Amino acid sequence: MANSGFTTRKIGAPNTLEHRIYLEKDGVPVSPFHDIPLYANEQQTVLNMIVEVPRWTNAKMEISKEEHLNPIKQDTKKGKLRFVRNCFPHKGYLWNYGAFPQTWEDPNVTHPETKAKGDNDPLDVCEIGELVAKPGDIKQVKILGVMALLDEGETDWKIIVIDVNDPLAPKLNDIEDVERHLPGLLRATNEWFRIYKIPDGKPENQFAFSGECKNMKYATDIVRECAEAWERLITGKTNRGEISLANSTVPHSPDRTDTTKSPIAAGENKAPAPIDPSIDKWFFISGAPSA
Repeated sequence: MANSGFTTRKIGAPNTLEHRIYLEKDGVPVSPFHDIPLYANEQQTVLNMIVEVPRWTNAKMEISKEEHLNPIKQDTKKGKLRFVRNCFPHKGYLWNYGAFPQTWEDPNVTHPETKAKGDNDPLDVCEIGELVAKPGDIKQVKILGVMALLDEGETDWKIIVIDVNDPLAPKLNDIEDVERHLPGLLRATNEWFRIYKIPDGKPENQFAFSGECKNMKYATDIVRECAEAWERLITGKTNRGEISLANSTVPHSPDRTDTTKSPIAAGENKAPAPIDPSIDKWFFISGAPSA
């Protein structure tokens, strides 16, 4: 169940437009989107999560859907690197943030309860354990619940999970356990997603279900739906748009390829480039939800 054989290949300096983190299995490049199995055990109770953003950090790292083999890179807007702002009292992201491999939020399908289409990304994951991860880490996690953000008219699910190796993991089996053992975390999570774009001049984010966190069973069903959507995507049964489907392991995929020949530069361990000191500024935003 461990992430045996998976390593990262880093290209370019962190905090630059050139920076990429590729995943490799036994030295051969693979796609974190398509080649890592979603489930880490046969019972499908433990899942693999790709870490994109470590807790307390601000760089908005994400799996690049469009690039060959989907490396992790920093998101950009108008050619500039994106950082999330610190909304007091939060510093960067509150959890290890990332995605489930082999999942896809289908933009062609409207969810019956949120009344909004998928956001065309792998499923987002918030891992609430005590260790701070690194971009490209693969964690084995269990599902606890889900929030449904409505982001610019799209459904943007946020699955709440915990690393199965975390000391608290045996006590956390459903969403009410999170409130019992980690009081305030779900409230802070809701607030963070609601306000984090306000410093950049955007309105508050909205939620389905009045911001309520749905339970483990509901979240598990969402993961299954998004896994089925990915299956349709990777086998060519639905429109891929700009998404790169190159992979080395998926049996029925027309895009399966020999990734040993992928033209990816040798790894570099460059020091991070300096960032604008304003990234560390704290923004004071009223915590009260708008009416």
